[in-house]
Amino acid sequence: MKIKHLEVWPVTMPLAEPYCIAYEKVASTTNVFLRITLDNGLNGCGCAAPDAAVTGETPDSVIKVSEEVIEPVLRGENPLRLARLAENLKMILPNNPSAMAMVDMALNDILGKAARLPVYMLLGGYRTRIMTSITIGVMPVADTVAKAMEYAGKGFRSLKLKGGVDVETDIERVLEVRKAVGKRIDLRFDANQGFSETDALYFAVKVWPARLALIEQPTDRNDFKLLARISGQIPTPVMADESLMNLRDAFRLARGDLVDMVNIKLMKVGGITEALHINSVARAAKLEVMVGCMDEAALAIAAGLHFALARPNVAYADLDGHLDLIEDPSAGAVRLKNGYLYPGSKPGLGFDFP
Repeated sequence: MKIKHLEVWPVTMPLAEPYCIAYEKVASTTNVFLRITLDNGLNGCGCAAPDAAVTGETPDSVIKVSEEVIEPVLRGENPLRLARLAENLKMILPNNPSAMAMVDMALNDILGKAARLPVYMLLGGYRTRIMTSITIGVMPVADTVAKAMEYAGKGFRSLKLKGGVDVETDIERVLEVRKAVGKRIDLRFDANQGFSETDALYFAVKVWPARLALIEQPTDRNDFKLLARISGQIPTPVMADESLMNLRDAFRLARGDLVDMVNIKLMKVGGITEALHINSVARAAKLEVMVGCMDEAALAIAAGLHFALARPNVAYADLDGHLDLIEDPSAGAVRLKNGYLYPGSKPGLGFDFP
């Protein structure tokens, strides 16, 4: 069994409803898809969701390294030697996490298909489904409440509000949403680095009655000391997202007890294989873990889901990046029912391109 050919292609997908976060407005996304073909006819599928502001990549850069670096390294290799191949690529591509994630998920897909098992079963098979939050972007208070009620009416039991633009409005949005949806809905807040220390502390005090489950990345990703000060002063759990880009970041956050929780995104860290290492560090430090996503096609969401289903301490999921995408070529790679995500029933990641 050897790798015969790699094919990569970009797909731009509009969002049914554009959204805003603290530093940008998003109306569409471009993912890069990968198909690895073996000499025995078996295929493995992967997907990259590059983001210049987060991963430092673009679709063009992912395609370039795929054609010029990844294919020459992988061609003729045994795809089941996943750890070896991942290490070889990581040394060559230290700053291409979404491209690495794309390859890693395709190799895991091949492994599952060769074993005739879903990837999450190969990795541990702790659970068969997980509840996901759904995100509400930065919008006026009344619109936020209306959207929250809409999602709650569709069966979602966990809502994540984006903010970080204006602290007073953020406070009002959180309190009004809690009033509207009641106590049984899990409510999360993500500032996307938009707060100062003063804003973060003030916000946490004012929204305490809303009983947020977590406050995600309130301040600048590079200021670990500031993140630690905020985490140490407020009762609501603080989660690192943009501050966690690799295994070294995970060790730094865990060793210093800087946060309460971490958000592991495959596109940031380089795929399932690396996510498992980071998760082990988090578990050793007794940090709660959430699996998150970018604006990702259903195939990439499936990879994050299989990772989450495999490990007991991945207690939270924010895997909604595919729900608003139009013309996703991998639609159906995961199933959503009453706010829970389920994997496909086929081996591997549960998806094949026509």
